[in-house]
Amino acid sequence: VQLVESGGGLVQAGGSLRLSCAASGSTCTITAMGWYRQAPGMQRELVATITSGGGSTDYADSVKGRFTISRDNEKNTMYLQMNSLKPEDTAVYYCNLRDLCLRAFTWREDDYWGQGTQVTVSS
Repeated sequence: VQLVESGGGLVQAGGSLRLSCAASGSTCTITAMGWYRQAPGMQRELVATITSGGGSTDYADSVKGRFTISRDNEKNTMYLQMNSLKPEDTAVYYCNLRDLCLRAFTWREDDYWGQGTQVTVSS
């Protein structure tokens, strides 16, 4: 499985960006998909998650009401619409896919990560 993010960049506070995460390769059963971010000197944190069917989403308190996660299963692409951006949103954003497979009679769950895309919000 390969994940490729795009859409990051430099934006002024109050602006918007839309991140995309394109997935390729074969999967077994996707148990979770989401966006994470990591600011310099900080631990990677969860931003938003979405179920495989796209019917249920969840957000970190810091982005609720400003960010929207979605996915297009036909295009194998996940999105993160970020509005009302703040300087504290500055980070490298990563998409994540968790895949559950039966391998050699054992269930195994693997995490896949994209390479990350930089989002910088200026004040």
